[in-house]
Amino acid sequence: MLPLVAALLMADANVIEDRTVLAWSAPYRGWWYQPEHVLSSDPKIPGFEKVHMTDCPTVYQIPGDPKWYMSFIGFDGQGYQSFVVESGDLLHWTNPRLALGFGPAGEFDHGGRVLGAYLYESYDVKAPRRLAKRDGRYWSLYGAYPKQGGYELRPGYEGVAVSDDGLTWRRAHDAPTLSIHQADVAPWEKDCIYQPWLVAHEGRFYDFYNAANGGTEQSGVAFSDDLLNWKRHPGNPVVRNTPGAYDADFASDPKVYRDGDHWTMFYFGVGRGGAHIMLAFSRDLLSWTKDPTPIYLAGGNPSGLDRQYAHKTSLVYNPANDTYYLFYNAVGDKGRGIGLITSRPLAKE
Repeated sequence: MLPLVAALLMADANVIEDRTVLAWSAPYRGWWYQPEHVLSSDPKIPGFEKVHMTDCPTVYQIPGDPKWYMSFIGFDGQGYQSFVVESGDLLHWTNPRLALGFGPAGEFDHGGRVLGAYLYESYDVKAPRRLAKRDGRYWSLYGAYPKQGGYELRPGYEGVAVSDDGLTWRRAHDAPTLSIHQADVAPWEKDCIYQPWLVAHEGRFYDFYNAANGGTEQSGVAFSDDLLNWKRHPGNPVVRNTPGAYDADFASDPKVYRDGDHWTMFYFGVGRGGAHIMLAFSRDLLSWTKDPTPIYLAGGNPSGLDRQYAHKTSLVYNPANDTYYLFYNAVGDKGRGIGLITSRPLAKE
């Protein structure tokens, strides 16, 4: 078969019809908001009293431990550091502590390190978010910034970290895994690399990440066999902006899960006056079809908790009550904190 014909047939096979997109999106719509942050903008972390904004929640479990943990970042006016809290019910979070602090002065992660792209045992939507070991250690990609003194000061990078216990993390590699200075960087990502999301599938690692060209952000993917050395997909960006749509300016922070016979990506779009939670779908992890209508709009929470932004999600399923918990960064009337939307209403205490 001629290469061009083969490519066209493959592209046709990956097209997802509108009615299928709507059917796959439907289970994630109409969920219930918690009226308050589950982790406030003032998390009161011992020894880190200057932290007054929280962001980037990611839920996980440690093998053999029934508790849930959530990493998040706190901003203290200088930069990002990653912290962790714990919970027995996914609603009340306690015992905040440092997980990964600032990198050494003068290096690519001195301005902040953002954990959250963990190597999980399974990426199925209903699987426990349980950390997987490789070479005897737990692994996470992380977002990084070289400069202190502000919020996400460019250029951003990505690095890779390891942990012996799943709670305290350290660099696994002293060079960035992705940067704007690498030979295969493309124009869409020339100004800043942002947050990664790690997927392991059929012996290959995928890093889904968002990046910027000026004031525009889109999402791409890179590949690795060892978690240390990465090569970008030549077809990037895999999730692009749509002019005039809810993701006209940003199509960012991709979080990918196996969802039955396909893959579901939660991402946030910026457009039409806010940051909104959106979905895209794929059968092969490379060709993505977006649902143009957000599943949750900024300002959707009746309390005003996310009046400005609803974005940066973490999805976990609790089999005890057959409920999905979608944690997200909710920015609004009560500052920047971690909000929660659930697939069923939670019992009142």
